[in-house]
Amino acid sequence: MESFLYQASIYLAAAVIAVPLSARLGLGSVLGYLAAGIFIGPILGLVGAETESLQHVAEFGVVMMLFLIGLELEPKALWDMRDKLLGLGGLQVMISTLVITAVAMFAGQPLSVALAVGLTLSLSSTAIVLQTLSEKGLMQTNGGRATFSVLLTQDIAVIPILAFLPLLASDAVLRIRDDGSISRGGEGGDAHHHTLSLVEGLPGWAVTLVTIGAVVFVVLAGIYLTRPLFRYIHTTRLREMYTALALMIVVGISFLMTLVGLSPALGAFLAGVVLASSEFRHELESDLEPFKGLLLGLFFITVGAGIDLGFFFADPLDLIGLALLVIFAKGVILYVVGRAFKLKGRDRWLFTLGLAQAGEFGFVLLAFSTQQNVIPPGLAQKLLMIIALTMLITPLLFIIYDILSRNMREHRQQVAPDEIDEKGPVIIAGIGRFGQIVNRLVRASGFKTIVLDHDIETIQLMRRFGVKGFLGDPTRPELLKAAGLEKAEVLVAAMDDHKQVTRLVSYARRARPDLHIIARARDRTHVYELYQAGANDIVREMFDGSLRAGRYVLENIGLSEYEAAQAEQTFYHHDRGSLRELADLWIPGMPTAENKKYIERARQMERDLETALLELAEEHAKQSA
Repeated sequence: MESFLYQASIYLAAAVIAVPLSARLGLGSVLGYLAAGIFIGPILGLVGAETESLQHVAEFGVVMMLFLIGLELEPKALWDMRDKLLGLGGLQVMISTLVITAVAMFAGQPLSVALAVGLTLSLSSTAIVLQTLSEKGLMQTNGGRATFSVLLTQDIAVIPILAFLPLLASDAVLRIRDDGSISRGGEGGDAHHHTLSLVEGLPGWAVTLVTIGAVVFVVLAGIYLTRPLFRYIHTTRLREMYTALALMIVVGISFLMTLVGLSPALGAFLAGVVLASSEFRHELESDLEPFKGLLLGLFFITVGAGIDLGFFFADPLDLIGLALLVIFAKGVILYVVGRAFKLKGRDRWLFTLGLAQAGEFGFVLLAFSTQQNVIPPGLAQKLLMIIALTMLITPLLFIIYDILSRNMREHRQQVAPDEIDEKGPVIIAGIGRFGQIVNRLVRASGFKTIVLDHDIETIQLMRRFGVKGFLGDPTRPELLKAAGLEKAEVLVAAMDDHKQVTRLVSYARRARPDLHIIARARDRTHVYELYQAGANDIVREMFDGSLRAGRYVLENIGLSEYEAAQAEQTFYHHDRGSLRELADLWIPGMPTAENKKYIERARQMERDLETALLELAEEHAKQSA
């Protein structure tokens, strides 16, 4: 017990320290887990012989991950995405596998090993890429959606890859005995007897029937048995029983797949897809997510702990060179595939640089390939280091994308702005979700607007709906002049990029001190920046919707519509007044937590708001009495 508690403390402490630090540095949680493993393993030597056995337990986190991936993929959604999944994603995986396999064979590896290496390195890092896309707000771009489609294809591809890898092992070839039964491996076929306990000794046709039967059972059980099971568990009113049921589903299906010689991950994924449209989907996700996260984290820590730093320092230039070669080869393939599917400019570079690394599933496939005697341990160690290095380089690839993106945007804006041949009293800069509503209201009320946006696809879409817009960067002085800034009455700064909004407001105020400027703000800090830049009216993009939602809450917990509306208006006017006052106390560049005057005044204003709302409630109570 003492040894177990000691090891558990070491692993948990390493994760708690390294992962948040890695996330704050923008490197992602996976790299944090790897770093934690390297630190407690090869550097400090705090963990040792138990790492390999612990890794076998942690691999169950991969099974859970694939079950949860399946829960996210309803059959209809998969069908709707078939073009990108099979085309864009399938082509990337196939070409990357073939190219890397050819290179590995050229380097002297046999076909089976080279193919396993190609399959392993063809996958990218779902965890790092999706987190980075979300942080940078790139998920809804064409490049972001294409990248997500490929990652989804890769996640699904892990299932058949896991099922296929054992067939590449020299001792994993199926053999037919004279009596028609099946064995696997050497002369006696005992090497994998424990994985074929239900089919060992059966004729070939019976093995096929048993395997199909197991898959059919999983599908039918997911459709017809889960609902009665959840209802039965619901009668206990015990929260932990839901967790026990969720674990039982995944463990039971994995065990069944193992008995018939299939990958546990395949069964878990299949069950997840079947249950994706179930009303219990979210219950299963919430119950299994903590287990999946901890087990996967433990798996990555054990991978890091198993890295031989002496192996790296023995020939660091070779390993770094191979990592860069993998990134270059995958990058070229991705660029060509992106071009074939008509991704342009920044979207193509995001697609290319975002997916050029190897990924965390590579660790899973390497561990599995080593267990199945597909990839020799020495080569696996080298590949492990190469994958980790490509993931460490990924943040640099996104920095390169940012540089390319800025240069490409400037170039496009210089060569392809529209000639503005109209002028109007209202200029709307940015015709996204926010600007569209402003434009519709103003035009429907009989006033002319001049719409500017730097996104050609948005402009073209608006033109299909009969809304004329002009392509160009609204922050460029010459474009604003052409749009009639000198005589305009109102400017609406509604772009998605909050820095561009601030830049536009600042320039417009200098150019036209008398112009009325309405600006879209991302958050409270952005409000202060716009206030100092000279905006007249500042609209927080989420404020009005949130305020309305709060009013609906009040209406449904006892207040009348009139009372809830008055509370809403009281809050609205108080918040606007407090923002103006706090804007004078806000200091650019100083963290809010360190601005004592700001914090003291904000607390006082919050107390004033509570007092005002309580007085309003008392007044309503007197009127009702």
